[in-house]
Amino acid sequence: MAAPATFDLSRQQLKSRMAEARARSDELFGIVLPEAIHDRPIPERHRVIFYLGHLEAFDWNLLAQRAFGLAAFHPAFDRLFAFGIDPVGGGLPDDKPQDWPARAQIEAYNHRLRDALDGAIERWSRTPSSGHPQTALLLEVAIEHRLMHAETLAYMLHQLPPERKVSQPARPAPGGRGVRPATVQIPEGRATLGLQRGPGGFGWDNEFEAHTLEVPAFGIDAFQVTNGEFLKFVQADGYHNRVLWSDADWAWKESRQIQHPAFWLRNGNLWMYRGMFAEIRLPLDWPVYVSHAEASAYARWLGKSLPTEGQFHRAAYGTPDGRERSYPWGEEPPSAERGNFDFHRWDPTPVGAHPAGASAFGVEDVLGNGWEWTRTEFRPFEGFRAFGFYPGYSADFFDGKHFVMKGGSARTAACLLRRSFRNWFQPHYQYAYAGFRCVQE
Repeated sequence: MAAPATFDLSRQQLKSRMAEARARSDELFGIVLPEAIHDRPIPERHRVIFYLGHLEAFDWNLLAQRAFGLAAFHPAFDRLFAFGIDPVGGGLPDDKPQDWPARAQIEAYNHRLRDALDGAIERWSRTPSSGHPQTALLLEVAIEHRLMHAETLAYMLHQLPPERKVSQPARPAPGGRGVRPATVQIPEGRATLGLQRGPGGFGWDNEFEAHTLEVPAFGIDAFQVTNGEFLKFVQADGYHNRVLWSDADWAWKESRQIQHPAFWLRNGNLWMYRGMFAEIRLPLDWPVYVSHAEASAYARWLGKSLPTEGQFHRAAYGTPDGRERSYPWGEEPPSAERGNFDFHRWDPTPVGAHPAGASAFGVEDVLGNGWEWTRTEFRPFEGFRAFGFYPGYSADFFDGKHFVMKGGSARTAACLLRRSFRNWFQPHYQYAYAGFRCVQE
């Protein structure tokens, strides 16, 4: 009798996690004023109203027929809200607000869809023999997809003017330690990337198969590059120094007339920062958020480079005695004292504010406070097999035009902080909560 009880517990946990993930996305739509629902805060992405329907349509298209045998009730909306846009994919969307259904229609669709799925999930959670054999896997995909979009929506809304949002109370933030830039020397050693196939925890298709690299010794920044450090690059005319930029990066920067990070604003002689709910004086000790192109130019300015995915793993999860940890600090699950992640705050905290999250080598903030660009192209690991029910999730982006990001941000869910998780973006995307640190080899 023990085995079925354990099985049912995991089903109940998935049901609960789905409800929690929905609460995260509902919270975000709740801060958008009604008159802003058709805004497009980021030119390369859909209007906000698309995402109101997309999260529910994704769940329906994934789960309804495949897992529970539910019949479609609004095929037109199932198709309309099925797919987002790969940022910087070639040409900007040109749809008009009137091209979209009324918000009330979308919300009615969402309500009916959730009722149908919730009933099916409830029956599945109580009946061990019900559902498709992959129902648990499909629910994991739906949950993590929604949580990833909760972060996407957050950085989209970061670009929305404060007067277009409902302000939320801020949690007290930890004070800065006044840390100075420092380099940590990482000895040669092993780095294990990816997940081993078999029973156990969930992973996306690009996380498989586990493999080990031997990483030569290198030096890496103890802390992420801050706004204050990057300001020196701006003041040194780094955005106009042709030698620091690749041909493609220079062409992009010039065509878009980019002269500073997207989260920065100029107010006369003052540099300001675009916070989620207010514009504030540029916090010099917060991590800078930039595109891969900007991060690469800064690293070249210092005669350094961005880390590889293997170097990040070695610095974050390796130990002097050769063992590897599940998290930088050890085996304990993520908690608030370890870093700025899991939706606790809307904005960054000063670098070095969470020393309890440091790796065994003393590299800090490797989880939370901002994803970190690497110079590794997003490619499949040996043994990669696409999900049969979602074949394009990763494979569509194995095109040599995307780079791996590691770590996490303030709006990254705790379940996505696992060592094997890989994020990726094109190099000319400025809007993600993505920073970096440099390496010297």
